[in-house]
Amino acid sequence: MMKIVVNGASGRMGRELVLCAQNGYRGACLSAAVDVTRPEADCPTYTTLDAVCEECDVLVDFSHHSATKSVLDFALLRGIPVVIATTGQTEEEQQMIQQAAKHIPVFFAGNMSIGIALLVSLVKTAVSTFPDADVEIIETHHNQKLDVPSGTALLLAHRMQEVLTDSVLLVGRHENGKRTAKEIGIHSLRMGNHAGSHTVCFGSNEQTLTLTHTAHSPRIYAVGAIRAAEFLLTQKPGLYGMPQLLSHLHIL
Repeated sequence: MMKIVVNGASGRMGRELVLCAQNGYRGACLSAAVDVTRPEADCPTYTTLDAVCEECDVLVDFSHHSATKSVLDFALLRGIPVVIATTGQTEEEQQMIQQAAKHIPVFFAGNMSIGIALLVSLVKTAVSTFPDADVEIIETHHNQKLDVPSGTALLLAHRMQEVLTDSVLLVGRHENGKRTAKEIGIHSLRMGNHAGSHTVCFGSNEQTLTLTHTAHSPRIYAVGAIRAAEFLLTQKPGLYGMPQLLSHLHIL
């Protein structure tokens, strides 16, 4: 049984993770739930990580990137793996993650969906196959999402930039309709309670290739986080992400 502490347990994703763990998904169980607004969960609940006294095997963070230091401090003090499922980290916070990974296993991904991880791989293959195509990313999320563009849209764009090394990102196209050959366009839609959709279009004068992933429930991110936590329990200290998880699951 894998004992999990969830940080950010009152948030949209955190609540899904709490439910998965309470239902014993893949043998997970909830050791404690933490949020600045005390969560409702069938386990010990806290408003700060440093108040947690229960035994745990892994920490999963679904809170906010500003909590990166406290999350890493908790995991380092306990000597346990940590899954960081937040986005928008500053350069300083990214350096904290790199340093912590020298001592404990750290899983860090812009999106916890295994389907999105597969999309990232397919997108990189597509842009290698059609390097001269115009590329546009369209991402849709619920109307309360804070970051624009989403961490997943940036992840997709950055993976393509590994191939298109001289490309530039253009977020939106206000009063700038004519595109250049080096652009990767990103467009963000926010509406309702949409769980998340990402479409990448590759277009030329002759053809268009469209790749889309649509989440029907935020549960997919909780499931991905538990799979990541499960994976970390068998790993040495280091920084891991979705490519390593997919390889471990023999998907890629």
